[in-house]
Amino acid sequence: MNDPILPMPHSAGRRPEPGLHLVATPIGSARDITLRALDTLAGADVLAAEDTRTLRHLMEIHGIPVNGRLMIPYHDHNGEAARPRILGVLAEGKSVAYASEAGTPLIADPGLKLARVAMDAGYKVIAAPGASAVLTALTVAGLPTDRFFFAGFAPSTATARRSWLSELSAVRATVVIYESPKRTARTLSDLAEIFGASRQAAVCRELTKRFEETRRGTLAELAAHYAQGDPRGEVVLVIDRSDEVVVEAADVEAALRAALGGGARVKEAAAEIALKFGLAKRDVYQLALTLQEDEPPSEA
Repeated sequence: MNDPILPMPHSAGRRPEPGLHLVATPIGSARDITLRALDTLAGADVLAAEDTRTLRHLMEIHGIPVNGRLMIPYHDHNGEAARPRILGVLAEGKSVAYASEAGTPLIADPGLKLARVAMDAGYKVIAAPGASAVLTALTVAGLPTDRFFFAGFAPSTATARRSWLSELSAVRATVVIYESPKRTARTLSDLAEIFGASRQAAVCRELTKRFEETRRGTLAELAAHYAQGDPRGEVVLVIDRSDEVVVEAADVEAALRAALGGGARVKEAAAEIALKFGLAKRDVYQLALTLQEDEPPSEA
C-alpha cells in the first residue's frame, strides 16, 4: 500500500451502529478501499486490527485520524486476552471496527473466534465487504468460477501437504490455495503428481500490487517454470476442477488385497490406495481392516 493517493472525503460524523464491524481492507493497492470502509474506520468508537501499524498507515493514507481512539491488536497470539477487552467495549454499546492485515476478515484470518464470541454474546456483527485475494485470483485465473473450494494455506511439511492435497484432488470444484513463495515450487510439483500433470491451473502473484503477475498453464508446465526459482511476493494457486472419475469398489478392493498380500501394513496400504484413487484415507483404512479380518488363517 505505497501508491500515492489523495485523501477522499468520508463521513466522519456518521457513527456506525453498535456492534462488531468486520472491515475489508486492500490486499495491495490502497485505492481498493471502499467508501463504506472509510466511513466505518472514521466513525467507529474503537479500532481493532490484526496489525495496528498496518491499519494506522492505511488510515493515514486516506486522511482518517485516530483522534485518540483505542486501538486493540487482535491476532493469533493474543486472542485469548484481547477478546474480553473487545467484548467489554461492545457491552458498553459501542462500535468496534476490526480489520485484517489485508483482505476480508475471517478469510484465513484470526477474526473467526472474535466474530463467533460476539455473535454468541448477542452482539450485532456487520460486514463492510471489499477486497479478497480469493475472489481476485478467481477473477484473473481464467478457470471456472461457478463452483469453487477455498482450501486455505497448504501445510508446510511434505508429508502433511501430500496427504492434504490427495484429499483435495477429487474435489468437483475449482480449488484455491494460499501458499508461501518459498514452497510454491514444491507444492506445484506435488500438485502435478497428485492432481495430474495435465490439470489446468494459475499462479497468481502480488495481486493488485505493482508487480502483479498471473501465469497460466498445466500443473506440469507451472511446476517446471517455478522449479527454476521461487516467485516473489504473496501467491495464490488456482487449480481447475477434477474430471468426474468413477471408482469401482472392486478395483479398490483388488488393489488393497495386492498391497496387503505384498506385506504392506494396513495403515500403509490404506494410505497408498487412498492416494492412488483419490479417496478418503479413513474409508480405505476401514475397508483394509475388514479385508484383513476376512482373510483365512494361514496353515502351519
